[in-house]
Amino acid sequence: MNRRGVLGFGMGGLALRGLMGGLGPALALSGGAARAQTAVALQLSWLHSVQFAGSYLAQARGYWREEGLEVSLQPGGPNAPVEPPVVSGQALVGISAADYTAAAVAQGAPFRILAVAMQKNPFAIASLPANPVRTPADLPGKRIGMALANMPVLKALCALNGIDAAGIEVVPTQYDAAPLLAGQVDCLLCWATDLPVAMAVRGIEAVTMLMADHGYALHSQTYIATDEAIASRRAELVGLLRGEARGWQACRADPDAALALTLESHPDAGLEAAVQALQLDRQLPLMVSDLTEAHGFGWFTDETVAANIRTLALLGREVSPDLWDRSLLEEAHG
Repeated sequence: MNRRGVLGFGMGGLALRGLMGGLGPALALSGGAARAQTAVALQLSWLHSVQFAGSYLAQARGYWREEGLEVSLQPGGPNAPVEPPVVSGQALVGISAADYTAAAVAQGAPFRILAVAMQKNPFAIASLPANPVRTPADLPGKRIGMALANMPVLKALCALNGIDAAGIEVVPTQYDAAPLLAGQVDCLLCWATDLPVAMAVRGIEAVTMLMADHGYALHSQTYIATDEAIASRRAELVGLLRGEARGWQACRADPDAALALTLESHPDAGLEAAVQALQLDRQLPLMVSDLTEAHGFGWFTDETVAANIRTLALLGREVSPDLWDRSLLEEAHG
C-alpha cells in the first residue's frame, strides 16, 4: 500500500515528498486594474486528481489573484515528497498529514499545521457484505490485507477500541482490491475514497468502516508551512488559505463544475470520469463537520488537536499542541 493509494488519494503513513515554486513578482490583472502578483507554490501531496479540486477552482476562478497571489500547483507523487520543498522555501505551503508532519518535526523540520481539510481521516476497513466488518469488534478472527508498514495504524485502532490485535490475522498484500475479491482476505486496510471506489465502479459494493468513526483521530490533507514563512510571509499564507477556502466552498456548491475542471485541466493524467466523480462524492463529506459549518474550511480546535495527539502517541509519535497554529486560519476567515 503506498501512501496515496492506487487512485491518487493519500494514505496516512510515514514518509517524505518535492518540487518547486517561484518567489518572484509577476504582473496580472485583478478587478480590472493592473496589480502586482506574488508567485508562490502550493505543493500537492499526490498526483493531480479531484483530491485537489478545490485548489483547481481557486486557481481557475482567480480567488488567489484577488489576494495578490499567482499560485502554481506542484503535483506530488512517489518521487516528489511534500516536505523538502517546503523546508527549502521552494514551496510556500505543502499538503500533508499529521503523522507525516510529526515524523518530519521529529527529524528537526520547523513545520506548523495551519489548516485541516479532511475533518475525518479517510482510513477505513473495507469488506464484502457476505462477511462484513462493521465495527472494530468484528475484526478478531478475520484476515486483513494490508502493508506491514501500517501495523501501527491497525494496533492504534485496536487499542482505541479495546480489541486484542493478536486475534487478527495480518496478510501482507499490495494496495489492491484483488485479494479481497479473490477471498484471500476478509477485509482490507485502505482509504474510503479509493479501493471501495475501485470496486464500486465495477459494480461491487463494499462495506466500508471508517476508522474515524471509531476513535481514530488523525488530521489528513493538512496545510503545512515553516516557522520562517509564518514569521516573514504571513500575509501570503493568509491569502493562500483564504483562496483555498473559497475554492473548496465553490467545489462543495458545484461538484460537477469541479469535476469538469479537474478533467479538462489534466487531460494527460489518466483520470477516469466515473472514478473521479465517485471519489469526489465520497471525499466531500469527510471535509465537512460541525466545526467547518460554524467556523469555515479547515477549522480545528484544542479538543481535536488533543485527540490527534492521543492517536499520534499510539502511532509512536510524541508531539505537543504547538505543532498546530490556527491563527492564520482565523485571519483568513476574518
